[in-house]
Amino acid sequence: MPYSYDYFKIEVGNHIIKSFPPSTKILDVGAGSGKYGSMLRYNFYIDALEIFEPYIEQFQLKEIYNNVHIGNIIDFDISIYDYIIMGDIVEHLSVEDAHDLLTKIHLANKKCLVAIPYTMEQGEVNGNIYETHLQSDLTHNVFLFRYPMMKELYRNHEYGYYINYQL
Repeated sequence: MPYSYDYFKIEVGNHIIKSFPPSTKILDVGAGSGKYGSMLRYNFYIDALEIFEPYIEQFQLKEIYNNVHIGNIIDFDISIYDYIIMGDIVEHLSVEDAHDLLTKIHLANKKCLVAIPYTMEQGEVNGNIYETHLQSDLTHNVFLFRYPMMKELYRNHEYGYYINYQL
């Protein structure tokens, strides 16, 4: 879905704004409706990476982000970015692809925020096959076991935010 839970969105926005300088270059992966871009665009340089091209026009992403790229994070060049936001992305990737991606981000010394819904099955939505959840079994413990480079930032019984850096 191009939308996600609203849990902790304000806290996450405040965390990023208070923890990083305005010179931080951010990539919002799977921008969807542009929630993170709308929250952070006045504080940071922020680009979007969206795999489903119709969302770009539907949500007017070019009005929200500095640049909007169409593509898949698996083979996207992240080298110019300091901070990667992956809100509701990991569950759409295979375990192997997600592990390889998070390892690549971590080894490149990029800061990363991951948000995931817990134990949520989902198939294609409105013709978008990329909406399918390939990891519908994610819980807090399963996520931390699969992706040990990540640490809890915020969570409740339905949703969690994780980071790969120290507070």
